[in-house]
Amino acid sequence: MIAIVCPGQGSQTPGFLSPWLELPAFRTRLESLSEVAGLDLVAHGTTSDAETIKDTAVAQPLIVAAGLATAAVLLPDGPSSALGVTAGHSVGEITAATLAGVLSDRDAMTFVRERGQGMAAASAVTATGMSAVLGGDPAEVAAALERHGLTAANANGAGQVVAAGTLEQLAALAAEPPAKARVIPLQVAGAFHTHHMAPAVEALTALTEGFETQAPSVSLLSNADGAVVSDGPEALTRLVRQVSSPVRWDLCMQTMVSMGVTTLIELTPAGTLVGLAKRAMPGVTTLALKTPDDLAAAQQLVTDQTDASKD
Repeated sequence: MIAIVCPGQGSQTPGFLSPWLELPAFRTRLESLSEVAGLDLVAHGTTSDAETIKDTAVAQPLIVAAGLATAAVLLPDGPSSALGVTAGHSVGEITAATLAGVLSDRDAMTFVRERGQGMAAASAVTATGMSAVLGGDPAEVAAALERHGLTAANANGAGQVVAAGTLEQLAALAAEPPAKARVIPLQVAGAFHTHHMAPAVEALTALTEGFETQAPSVSLLSNADGAVVSDGPEALTRLVRQVSSPVRWDLCMQTMVSMGVTTLIELTPAGTLVGLAKRAMPGVTTLALKTPDDLAAAQQLVTDQTDASKD
């Protein structure tokens, strides 16, 4: 069984879409998504600098559009029996839900546009951020976060927790890290998946009242608890709530293992989720689809799985 996974904010780097835009199908899809987002995602994926694409209102539509355009090249006929499960980390869950057919391209880009803008506005109220905590005893890490008033916004598994809160709280954690742990500031502009994002949740709740959804065509995992979501409206509700709730990517990986996933392919901008899978999903074949140079290998994995499913 193949899992297609979709990365979240912070995975983007300047110019990461330049080689992809040489593929006509990719460029066409990206330009179409740009129109809905009201952003020049071609420019942001090729010539915009690191500070520009760090902006939440830019980064989120850019990452979702990049994933959808990559999927259009990898799976030109859409998901098939070869794709057993899909999941996305944070904003990548929108990519996954769209790939699974829950949302249309238009609704997905409208949603992520407003999500990015709403979270950027919420982040501007108080100076907040996020830091990865790598290693350390889990109980000691949890105690340190509680002591400094921080939230474990991402439980990523493989010994990685992302702490979120005010910049002062994060600085205090960095000055007094848990034993045998490293604290690394992340290139994001706010305390995502915490109570600081409540205003964005309210706006998205109102926005999505008119959305039409479909049941997922493949197994779609939820960031909330790693559960398979089979109902379109429930998937959308979870996407809205996720903005101010912790991401349990550790549970998503556990679910994939329990489902019998044998191959994991991460869509562009790839690398982060494959890195976590290599440590937390031993024995699973992984591929980070970073550039078109990786496309042939990814397509071969899909072909092999398709052939195996027919036997």
